[in-house]
Amino acid sequence: MKQKLKNRFCKQKISIPFAILIALIITLTNSAGASNFTSEVVGSGKPVILIPGLMSDQRVWDSLAVELSKTNSVHRISIAGFGETPAVKEQALSAVKQQLLTYIAVNKLDKPAIIGHSLGGFMAFWLAAEKPDMVGPIVSVDGLPFIGPLFTQTNSTTVDSLKGQAETMKGMYGSMTQQQLVAQTRFGLNRQAKSESSKNMIIEMAGKSSPAVVGDAVYTLMTHDLRSQLSQIKSPILLLGASGAFTEQKDHLRVRKLYNEQLSGASNAKLMMNTDSRHFIMFDDASWLNQQVVQFLAAS
Repeated sequence: MKQKLKNRFCKQKISIPFAILIALIITLTNSAGASNFTSEVVGSGKPVILIPGLMSDQRVWDSLAVELSKTNSVHRISIAGFGETPAVKEQALSAVKQQLLTYIAVNKLDKPAIIGHSLGGFMAFWLAAEKPDMVGPIVSVDGLPFIGPLFTQTNSTTVDSLKGQAETMKGMYGSMTQQQLVAQTRFGLNRQAKSESSKNMIIEMAGKSSPAVVGDAVYTLMTHDLRSQLSQIKSPILLLGASGAFTEQKDHLRVRKLYNEQLSGASNAKLMMNTDSRHFIMFDDASWLNQQVVQFLAAS
């Protein structure tokens, strides 16, 4: 597996003993693995894995990674085919999941906290449901166990009812050029983030992503419903939701209800809503996100 530690990130003002940093690099370089994702590691302490969302790479975690690296060993994942990370042959989210479990085992990470945004949040639920004894606390940043209800606005939605739409979406994305993928991303950009700089970064990452990989990922999200598996997760769960794209109070309440219902199968789950931020909470309100995560991990 291609592993890397980027100079840009290392230039952040983080105090890391040189010997520890070298040990981390050696551990990663010698680890068995596969090429469906790359990783960057900084800091020392209890392990935390950060997983970005659809068409995003490790850069979305810049602020949170700096904060957590003060007390934790932070592993920033970039999935192949999204953003700056080149696609690989036979890319699939199911392969990413299995390889992340291998990564945890090979690097002897003791019940790492898993923090994911959007698709990355789904991946965090997936990892914890499949191997509950391997995974620590879960934080999902505006990512759900089943994406289907976001299309239908009802949690009665099933995988079977979306199968045809999922096939259509996979084919649509798979046939797109990168220019068309950017145009599609621009269509819903106001729901993603507030500032122009954040929107530009989202567009930049989309412009470097593989349409075929995006299509396969969307299909996987639409055909996998983890809600019934949440009861298998032993670790505490924090879902940080965003409803800032809406202006009416009734819509904020509707989104909160939808998210709460998705967590009904987990007795150890907590929902916190940010009614001002849009989907990329880390761009719109990094200080709030960082505070929620740090407090949750400390309590867990």
